[in-house]
This record gives sequence, C-alpha cells and structure tokens, in this order.
Amino acid sequence: MLKMNTTNRYDKYKDSGIEWIGEIPDSWCVRKIKYFCIIYTGNSLRDDEKDNCIKKENSIPYISTKDIDLDTNVINYDNGLYVPIDSDNFKVAPKNSSLLCIEGGSAGRKIGYTDRDVCFVNKLCCFSVDSSINSKYLYYILQSDMFLTDFNLKMTGLIGGVSQNTIRNISVTNPNCKEQKQIAEYLDKKCGAIDETIEKQKSVIEKLKEYKQSIITQAVTKGLDKSAPMKDSGIEWIGQIPQHWKIKKGKRLLQLQNRPVIEGMEVVTCFRDGEVTLRKNRREDGFTFSDKEIGYQGIEIGDLVIHGMDGFAGAIGISDSCGKGSPVLNVCTAKNNDNLAYISFYLKVLASQNVFLALATGIRERSCDLRWNKIANLNFVIPTREEQKNIVEFLGKKCSEIDKTIEDKENLIEKLVEYKKSLIYECVTGKRRVI
Repeated sequence: MLKMNTTNRYDKYKDSGIEWIGEIPDSWCVRKIKYFCIIYTGNSLRDDEKDNCIKKENSIPYISTKDIDLDTNVINYDNGLYVPIDSDNFKVAPKNSSLLCIEGGSAGRKIGYTDRDVCFVNKLCCFSVDSSINSKYLYYILQSDMFLTDFNLKMTGLIGGVSQNTIRNISVTNPNCKEQKQIAEYLDKKCGAIDETIEKQKSVIEKLKEYKQSIITQAVTKGLDKSAPMKDSGIEWIGQIPQHWKIKKGKRLLQLQNRPVIEGMEVVTCFRDGEVTLRKNRREDGFTFSDKEIGYQGIEIGDLVIHGMDGFAGAIGISDSCGKGSPVLNVCTAKNNDNLAYISFYLKVLASQNVFLALATGIRERSCDLRWNKIANLNFVIPTREEQKNIVEFLGKKCSEIDKTIEDKENLIEKLVEYKKSLIYECVTGKRRVI
C-alpha cells in the first residue's frame, strides 16, 4: 500500500475516472499515449551478425533488454555492440526518448532514457514524444505504478507481453508543460540521489561477493594453515597446494546415483546460487525445468548435486530435501567418506574460474555439458578428512556472515527502489505538489 504525502497538496482535486490513478489535480487531464507519442519496437540481431557489430565511424550503440539496469534504469551503452547509423535494417531511438521492455520477464519493469541516438532490440519499445509532453516526464510516467498497473492488466501470452497498439491506448496523467518540466526536474534530483545510493550498495555487494569467493578459493586450494609446506599441484588453475594433500580423480571420490522415483515425490531443483532444494521453496522464474518428468531420479538429503548444464554458473550444492530431480542433474554420494560439502566448495571454485567453460563441448551460449564422464575424470585436490571438516566449518561460518551482510544490503536496495516508485507515483498523479 502506497503511503500518500499529506503535505504539498494541490488546492483542488477531481476524479480521474481511472481506478488506479484516483484523484488528480483539478487543472490536470488524462490522455491516451497515442495522442502525444510515437511508439515502435526495434530490430533483433542474429548471433552471426553480432561478430560484425563493432564500433566504426558513423555507428551507434545497439541496446538489448539486459543493457538496462532493473533498479536504476541506467542504460549500458558500452556493451560492445554497434550498428551503422545509416543502415536501413535498424530502427533508431533518438536522443531523449524512452525505451521500455514490452515482452518477457522484464516486461513493464525495465525502462531506460537515452542520452544519445541508439538502435535497439525488438523486445524494447521506443517512445518518441511530440512538443505537448516533456520527454523526461513521460519517462517517469512509464516507471510509475499508474502505468504499470494498466500495462500488467493488458499483458497476454505465455511469455508475457503487451502489443504496441495496446500501449498506445493506455491513459496517463497530463499536467501543463510547465508542471511537467518541474515534476521531471524534481524527480531527476530526488531519484538521482536514490539511484546513487543504490549503485553504491550494489558496488559493496559485488566486493563482498568477490571477498567471499576469495576466501573459499583460498581455503579449498591452500588450506587453513598458512605455515604448511607447499608443492606444485600440476593443475594449472590450482597452482600450489599443501604438501600432504592428494590429487584424486572424481571417479575415486564420488559414486554417481540413479535412484528410482517414489510416487508422491516433489521436484528438487539445483539453483545457480548453489542451493539444492524443493522447487516449491523458491520462485519458479530464472531457471529451467522439464515439463515432462521423463527419466527423473530420486534425490536424498545430503546428496551432492551437480547441474549438467548450469554447473558452470555455480549450480552445485548439497541437497537439503528428498525428492525427484531432472536427469540433467548429476546426483552423487561419497565413496570413501570424504566430505561432500568440501567437494561442493571445490567444484564451485572451478566454476568461478571458468574451468568448466574451458571444458565445454555444448553449443548453448555460456553453457557446458558437465556430465558424469567429465566429473569422473576431473582432478580434485583432497586434504585430510579432518581438514575437510575444518574447512567446511570455517567456510560455513564466514560465508554466513558475508551472506547476512549482502542480504542486509539487498534489503536496503529493495526499500530504496520501493520508495522511489512511491515518490514517482505521488508526483506524476499529483498526490505530491513539487512547485
């Protein structure tokens, strides 16, 4: 529920006639977007075309959905993709226009404002305004719950999307040009300060993640005893290891399981953040699962699970649940009582160092086929079982502390984003007067 500002109100209000807008200042009106804005989608780049999209004379950036930050709406123009400005194959979003994602998981949620001419993907829609509306004011309109509510109500299709024609007929608030400019300038200042704080928190989070990874890497490749004599492991991405540690193949450490599925079992999923749990415990977007449960296998609590397609991205962990999993998962137990949590940490270090990508034979972009035959022949550095236990306990404590700090930072970002949305809504619907 939005908390409305009770100060700086307009003298007189009237009903907008639209439920999710509510009352608006008496001097304002409500207009459909098509009366002051031209909207159009961009053009897709094929993978084979991207190799030729380098920066040249008379070229401009090519923007895709992933180049717009979800929280701050900042556009990344330096993604390395450029297309000729005079090409007939690409539509141009002119400087000072807005780009909105209208299809997929980010539909209605990713909005960018261009400070230069760009070309853009077909999942983005360009809003090019006429002189009756301030372009920055429209940019804030597109971020508001006023617009997003109507957008979401009109979303259709399995992947979620809204047509250009539907967007043209969405009604939004329309104060006079002077007030539009004042609102846009006020929000530029306020939202700019919020976005700066968000970016600082994100930077801290990235440093914490790097710090966490360095601690894990140090512990599972060098151990906890800094005075231990070292030797060359003979493994390029590992380097030196404690002298008494051993190197073993995966097939000597792990036993691949293929348990039967018991009726009534729920689906266990291996996520890219290393959590292995029942699918129902997590949201169902952002990962892939099979619609047909052909070849599913049983998983028990304590099993080491290595995702055959997404292991390269960290989808490796110890299951906290009993259930059934996709055949793409490598479900393993220990052969000789080695600590599976230690082995999981070790594998995630290799993932972070792109070792699995170097072994890739698959054709899917940023993926690799990490099946049992590769795991079985992979070299593992193995400390004593006592050291394995100590390393796991040490990392469990340190990682929990870092994760808690990261969670606090992410919660702060969430609150800042929510506050920004509330502020924008109040301003563009006249609930807050900025003049």
